Amino acid sequence: MPIPTPRNDESEDDFIGRCMSNPSMTADYEESDQRYAVCISTFREKDTKNSTEYFSVDAEIKTIDGGQDKGEFTGYGSVFGNKDLGNDIVMPGAFSKSILQKGARGVKMLYQHKADEPIGVYDEIVEDKKGLKVKGRLAMGTQRGREVYELMKMGALSGLSIGYRVDSKGYSYEDNGRKRLLKDVDLMEISAVTFPMNTRATIQSVKATKTIREWEELLRDVAGLSRSQSKITASAIMKSLKQRDADVTIQDLINRLNNLTNIINN
Repeated sequence: MPIPTPRNDESEDDFIGRCMSNPSMTADYEESDQRYAVCISTFREKDTKNSTEYFSVDAEIKTIDGGQDKGEFTGYGSVFGNKDLGNDIVMPGAFSKSILQKGARGVKMLYQHKADEPIGVYDEIVEDKKGLKVKGRLAMGTQRGREVYELMKMGALSGLSIGYRVDSKGYSYEDNGRKRLLKDVDLMEISAVTFPMNTRATIQSVKATKTIREWEELLRDVAGLSRSQSKITASAIMKSLKQRDADVTIQDLINRLNNLTNIINN
């Protein structure tokens, strides 16, 4: 008899129970651990050839000095050897074939994994010792691109998540099927997401230095300052930024802005 096939309305637990007790399975796989691995692999690979899966990472954002806003950011779309909440672990080399075949521009930058919401392009995607390192540019001429950029700088949008496809030859299981090791995946897209599943990869930097006019507009819109107050405060912020060669964090800017507005208002 062949290995049982999962039914469309069957849960993973129900299928595992039916598969483990199947006469053909007990005859072909006497060890329960081996039988369990075959059963769970059969269930989980039923749709992988035709559907996209996701592996999400958390992000910490810091700003860096330099020029007008270009919507640029760098970071990691995936961290090797780190288990996400779906019990998937990406292994070194998992993206190498996909990157070679597609290049950075062949991997889409999306918002929340929505295929109809591209938000920019990737200029560089490489594997290093840590994971999948990316450098991207948000589409600042679009409303969504500008929104994502502002949310990234604030830390409100703090996740990256990869969308990929994998067939049965691209992964294996450990711990009796409780962990899936992804060894060769077809990288489809990398999204900016709100709720990530994994807590280690980072968006390392976002180019966030504004022109003095942009600071004035932001201070009027967000801090509620008058035109004259915003000019004074913007000038002080620009002077402060120019005095530092090191990266300026979002919290740095917030603290400085609060101090300056308190002084002005008092």
